[in-house]
Amino acid sequence: MDINHAKGAVEAVLFAYAEPLSPKKLSEILEIEVSTVKNVCKLIQDDCERPGSGLALLQLGEGYQLATKKAYSEEVKRALDVKRNTPLSQAAFEVLAIIAYNQPVTRSFIEQVRGIDSSSTVVNLVEKGLVAEQGRLDLPGRPMAYKTTDNFLRCFGLRSLEDLPQVERFAELAAEESAEGPEETEEPAES
Repeated sequence: MDINHAKGAVEAVLFAYAEPLSPKKLSEILEIEVSTVKNVCKLIQDDCERPGSGLALLQLGEGYQLATKKAYSEEVKRALDVKRNTPLSQAAFEVLAIIAYNQPVTRSFIEQVRGIDSSSTVVNLVEKGLVAEQGRLDLPGRPMAYKTTDNFLRCFGLRSLEDLPQVERFAELAAEESAEGPEETEEPAES
């Protein structure tokens, strides 16, 4: 692997991983020597020190992590606030309902109920503070379980999960609606 490819690979992995990684771990992931990882990280640090770069390569203990520079903290904060304050999508409401009524649940359970990948929706709900990781379940693969938060209760005006509407009531409403049939609309008289 040439040095430019190694540099790009280290940057990409650190960006995607979003937590500190040791040179040894980076070496294993990228299948390159630890000394090469350290040299590449020095090149990345040098690049980040150039004027106009919004990133910094931090050395935290034995690991490296990409981060934004403090000089751009206000812009980053505004961007995250915009993301955090966007209204919930229909998918987010569906995932919230699945978690609220069945918690703790795994992503695979949510996806099984919805029939579609819900990873990004779960991540967004965690970022908004409506859902939190509860820990890993004692199942094969030790999947992460999710639950609703106190912020979820506050946002939806609930004192506790017992205040959630009963699922049976939804079934009754759906049955009543289908028994009534579709709303009839008057058709204009032909002249």
